[in-house]
Amino acid sequence: MKKSHPIRRFVLASAATVSGIVLLLALKPASDPAAASEQAGAAPQQTAAAQGGTAQQSGTETVTGDVVRTEYGPVQVQLTMSGGKITKADAVQAPKGGTSDQKTALSVPKLNQEAVTAQSADIDAVSGATYTSGGYKKSLQSALDKAKAAGGTSGSAGSSGSSGKAGASSSAPAPAAQARVVTGTVDQTQYGPVQVRLTLTGNKITKAEAVQAPKGGVSDQKTALAVPKLNQEAVKAGSAQIDTVSGATYTSEGYKKSLQSALDKAGV
Repeated sequence: MKKSHPIRRFVLASAATVSGIVLLLALKPASDPAAASEQAGAAPQQTAAAQGGTAQQSGTETVTGDVVRTEYGPVQVQLTMSGGKITKADAVQAPKGGTSDQKTALSVPKLNQEAVTAQSADIDAVSGATYTSGGYKKSLQSALDKAKAAGGTSGSAGSSGSSGKAGASSSAPAPAAQARVVTGTVDQTQYGPVQVRLTLTGNKITKAEAVQAPKGGVSDQKTALAVPKLNQEAVKAGSAQIDTVSGATYTSEGYKKSLQSALDKAGV
């Protein structure tokens, strides 16, 4: 058969075509677009999962201070905290009505900002809103006290759990670690406000103090006479069942009411 014979040319052309098809089929899986898209999508999904895990690890807590009664109305501060740091401050109660609306609108945003900046109750009073500023700082301090007490309680639980020894020497520091501070509500008496703050170890009162008491004129003398006795009686009795100090009836009654509210908050 001659090389130029038509049948020979047809056979050669068919063989070349079949070889080309076989090569194309062999190369197709390596360039499969579906497989490539799956590989490309794997990294973003893993990144998103990692970011979600980080978000879950971070947490915030909200702490609300005591209500402080001012001449123009109650003031109460609420803090949002993260890792022991104030991230947001709000006045959930503030004086309102009449000119108080203007003063509140002027002072509260500044006080909120100052609380976050200072990270404490050591902030300046807003001019023209002295009473609101004073009440704000007191409620802010009580919120910080509560947050500190809660942090101290959780910290002590962690330290005691990590100790592998049992005995008198290992349990001795526990009372100090479990100390907490609780502030009672303000009781308005005929001669001025009274407010008690307690330091407790477990359910036992280790310290009592009047953070507010009547003052000015003869009230200064009565307060100086009555408050130390009332503080001592509160620690001794471990309750609000204490005697009234002679000559300071209103102060004594206000003290006992605030003391009882502090004990209620502490769950004693």
